Amino acid sequence: MGVQLAKPSIDLGIVTTNGQSMLAFYRDVLGFKYLREMPTAGGVMHQMLCGDSMIKLVVLPQVPAQATPGGIQGAAGYRYWTMTVTNITEIVQACVDAGAKVAVKERELRPGVKIAIVEDPDGNWVEFLALG
Repeated sequence: MGVQLAKPSIDLGIVTTNGQSMLAFYRDVLGFKYLREMPTAGGVMHQMLCGDSMIKLVVLPQVPAQATPGGIQGAAGYRYWTMTVTNITEIVQACVDAGAKVAVKERELRPGVKIAIVEDPDGNWVEFLALG
């Protein structure tokens, strides 16, 4: 039968012990709309909107098991997520200005399609895609 969506977006949970830096990156640098802070299992969750998708930044007081860093080639499993944007050059520069590492410099993937990938403060890969 397949998934029958109740909303046309996903919620993404990012677990960290680096709350202030991660919140500053997603809320202040990328400009996600901050909704609320709420207690969660052993920590606090910051909920933000990226378009219609909710980004849930879960801040824990103790370091849980760490995911293997290194983006796409680092390990199997969830490795990166993508946002389609209209201002790829500007947002990558804002990330650089905020001290983020660029994993993949802005480049044309094929005619009319550009990508760039940056690392958030925890080393998670965030891909920007521009069409046209």
